[in-house]
Amino acid sequence: MKQTAHIFLFLFTALLWGQAPVLEDYNPVWTVQSSNASESMPLGGGDIGLNVWVENDALYFYISRSGTFDEHNTLLKQGRVKIELDPNPFDENFRQELLLKDGYMEISGKDTRITLWADVFAPVIHTDIQSKSPVSVSLFYENWRFRDREVKGKGNNANSYKWAPQGKIITYRDSVNFIGNNIRFYHRNRQKTVFDVAAQQQKLDTVKDQLYNPLAGLTFGGYIQAPGMVAADTVRGTYAETAFKGWKLQSPGPVKKQQVHLYLHTEQTEDTAIWEKGMKAQVADYQKEDYQKKEKRTIRWWNDYWQRSYIFTGNRRAGTRDSLWQAGRNYQLFRYMLGCNAYGEYPTKFNGGLFTVDPVYVDSTLPFTPDFRNWGGGTMTAQNQRLVYFPMLKSGDFDMMDAQLDFYRRLQKNAELRSEVYWGHAGASFTEQLENFGLPNPAEYGWKRPVGYDPGMQYNAWLEYQWDTVLEFCLMMLEKYRYNNENITSSIPFIISCVRFFDEHYQYLARQRGAKKLDQDGNLVLYPGSAAETYKMAYNASSTIAGLAVITRRLSGLPETMVSETDRRYIREVRERIPPLAFREIEGHKVLSPARVWERINNTEVPQLYPVYPWRLYGVGRPGLDTARNTWNYDPDAIKFRSAVGWKQDNIFTAVMGMTAEAMQFTLKKMADSGRRFPAFWGPGFDWVPDHNHGGSGMIGMQEMLLQTVGDTIYLFPAWPADKEVHFKLHAPQQTTVEAHWAEGKLKTLKVTPAERKKDVINLFGRPDIKE
Repeated sequence: MKQTAHIFLFLFTALLWGQAPVLEDYNPVWTVQSSNASESMPLGGGDIGLNVWVENDALYFYISRSGTFDEHNTLLKQGRVKIELDPNPFDENFRQELLLKDGYMEISGKDTRITLWADVFAPVIHTDIQSKSPVSVSLFYENWRFRDREVKGKGNNANSYKWAPQGKIITYRDSVNFIGNNIRFYHRNRQKTVFDVAAQQQKLDTVKDQLYNPLAGLTFGGYIQAPGMVAADTVRGTYAETAFKGWKLQSPGPVKKQQVHLYLHTEQTEDTAIWEKGMKAQVADYQKEDYQKKEKRTIRWWNDYWQRSYIFTGNRRAGTRDSLWQAGRNYQLFRYMLGCNAYGEYPTKFNGGLFTVDPVYVDSTLPFTPDFRNWGGGTMTAQNQRLVYFPMLKSGDFDMMDAQLDFYRRLQKNAELRSEVYWGHAGASFTEQLENFGLPNPAEYGWKRPVGYDPGMQYNAWLEYQWDTVLEFCLMMLEKYRYNNENITSSIPFIISCVRFFDEHYQYLARQRGAKKLDQDGNLVLYPGSAAETYKMAYNASSTIAGLAVITRRLSGLPETMVSETDRRYIREVRERIPPLAFREIEGHKVLSPARVWERINNTEVPQLYPVYPWRLYGVGRPGLDTARNTWNYDPDAIKFRSAVGWKQDNIFTAVMGMTAEAMQFTLKKMADSGRRFPAFWGPGFDWVPDHNHGGSGMIGMQEMLLQTVGDTIYLFPAWPADKEVHFKLHAPQQTTVEAHWAEGKLKTLKVTPAERKKDVINLFGRPDIKE
């Protein structure tokens, strides 16, 4: 019997370890405490992010929430919580685990377990302490904005002034108090903010009252309630070179159970009394429902989230050091961080999201507060933001895209007023470095401008004439219809306004130069333009042409119920005015050109491949694939600029072109462990830590290796190596999901929903000719 049991156990284990990983295999588990905040683990939900770690036997977590911008557009954290237990349980059997499937964290030691979770459906954080042996609980709310603090030097890179502060920049103190045995904290913006400075700088005072202003009077903060604990005293200290003040709650005696509830509230109000009233109403409303019901609802949301889509790579036998296994694990970990801001009012920031920590742990020369991040808080660098949100199409996270798309939609009027005031024409004018109130970043706009320089222009070598990234967010809006059959009627005026800007503005510029507004072929002359930030003063940039061509074609294909006949007629007229893409010859090979001509090279993007991605005019199953591949193989800039760091897209380009070896090479580099304790805290790259455009571009590349569509056709494994195991579930247009498991050179399972779409699937391991 024993021998039979051992044989069965051996066979079962062999079968288990031959399988693709499952989500639980990816749970981060630490059995040693952290050295500092840089070794924290992310936790969140709804629109909340926490960095959680245990250091010197104390539990800490930073609190971040979407949309908490101060007067200068710094994205402020909500403070830091420290919890100490006596006697200390963490000197024995310490364990910290993020349970991905259920979306919560568990920290345990001798006889004690602490559970932390954030409610997906309300801005509330819960900490639940349970101990077999009674412990005394001390809680400290720590705040480094307990006094006004001048921001100096590179510290202004965290706000909208960057390298060009106008006078002394002060981060104003928060209000923190004991309210009975609770702690209340909040930051309230003054009425004058960087919005007012930018509006005056950019000569928009005449329409200032019409502009959307999200900063004036914005108030954000919260309450900490710990039933049974009492207000004690305040303490002072320093963490990571930053002084702080702490407000302490103490359990009156040892306890076996202790809960802590942290309620957050953000509101743009006329005074703090209104914010306070809203906060109290929110707390009272939340407490009406049973605690366990709320917890189960959040767990159910995370369970459903992981069932929407996944990519598991390699097999369990490989182990955590295997690069393919890491790619699958880090894909899931990064998607977890995206899920923490599923329902934020503002999009997940490319430069750290909700999970930045003290900057000295990124660069020891930056002794600033935990609020610091490079490239601003309320500034949205569009080329980076798009990479955070495009992967949500194939992952099926359509509801999460609204934070980014609403960001643009609510700025439409501000962008249209720019066109009207500066140039007297219609259309929404969006720039690349865009503030959350829709105007160019004031530092990038330029304070030292030549007399008479066009006030609608950024005086900036990288950003001048770069208007076209907004078209990629228009594409996201259109893709939500194609993928999920969403009614996007309300987005159509926005998309058409963006197209109209290019149509009217370039005719306007042509009339400034001469008598004709179109070229000899009746096409727009897109000059001066910009192919990304790289090819400057460009004539007919390929990134702009491809974007306009795809957006107008897609608009023309929408149902009549979505687009009026007047708009449809206008779009047809614009399509006829879009110039063709430019090509050139290199070493006897036809290649895509970044533009017809250009004046200089200023950065290291490869916009000559933007017709491949995001615009998909070239790729697997599409005509002209050899031209696109020639561009990759022979264009000297495309070769020179290759990298797997940050926002680089070489993994995506090669995947879309079906270049399997190259796609895998760049994917394994990009999705490898970050080198930090939490493996998906990449960066800083070109930006900050964690580098979310690094993770987003990595996700996109892996998705494109596994699944691509052309018309109704779904291509399986267009750039996946046949000798690599993978189990995935991804979304395709027409409300379709595809689940496939490839192992041992065979398609083990294939499930297509709805079933009738299975006829549209082509497994490219059986049809390699299509990839050529």
